[in-house]
Amino acid sequence: MKEVLNSKDQKQVRNTKSALAKKLGVSRGMLYYRHKRPVADEKLKEDILKVMKDNPGYGHKRIALELKLNRKRILRVMKKFYLMPKRRRKQGFIKPDDLGKEETEYLNLIENFCPIRPNVVWVGDFTHIRFRDSWVYLATVMDIYTREIIGWYLSVNHTKELIINAFLDAADKRKTVPVYFHSDQGSEYESDEYLSLLEKEGIIISMSRKSSPWENGYQESFYSGFKLDLGEANHYQDLGELIEAVAKQLHYYNNSRIHTSLKMSPVAFRYSREYLFKELGT
Repeated sequence: MKEVLNSKDQKQVRNTKSALAKKLGVSRGMLYYRHKRPVADEKLKEDILKVMKDNPGYGHKRIALELKLNRKRILRVMKKFYLMPKRRRKQGFIKPDDLGKEETEYLNLIENFCPIRPNVVWVGDFTHIRFRDSWVYLATVMDIYTREIIGWYLSVNHTKELIINAFLDAADKRKTVPVYFHSDQGSEYESDEYLSLLEKEGIIISMSRKSSPWENGYQESFYSGFKLDLGEANHYQDLGELIEAVAKQLHYYNNSRIHTSLKMSPVAFRYSREYLFKELGT
């Protein structure tokens, strides 16, 4: 009789632990081995710190992808040891200078687009970087299929040549032009020289509505992370060092930095798609 009671008691304990484990969202085995967690957490803390050192802008989602672990576990350990990634810069979603402008004749034609191959939609934008007592301007072109920066140009002058040269750099590297090119309504993108260049190539021009930079969110998001990873520009001794740092940062973004939508870097994603299409014979 005693053995029967013990068996029932043991079954009741198992059922109770199963219910508790389900409520906590962990396996039942975790409740038996909690004494091992502090050691495992210390080891994971060191792994997280190494990833954060190599990738200062990574939050818990990218760290989880890098370590191939559950993101909830990564977040729990980061909170436990107060591990905080660099904060992204706040994005200004309104451009006051655009508020008084008339609407452009070009519409946003890529809204809700989801390209299934490269060179369908390229998007362009530029940003400014404070350096010493002046500004340096960086223009970039991104293929939204791979999120890869395929062309860029850096200048101390804020002119239409900035975006034209970035576009020419992308066209030269890709040896082709896109079906659509999207940008905001900045005066550079509405210049006769720039528009004539795209129209001559037979490219369909798309533009965000005025004062709506979120409609070019691919580039907005890129610059937010890029400036965070680049750090303080005045740390560099001269313009040459800054240009080298920008080039290295763009290479890092394309080849190493995990994109949360792609679950890998843009270049790795492009290679994986090329391999897939080759296997499918398309």
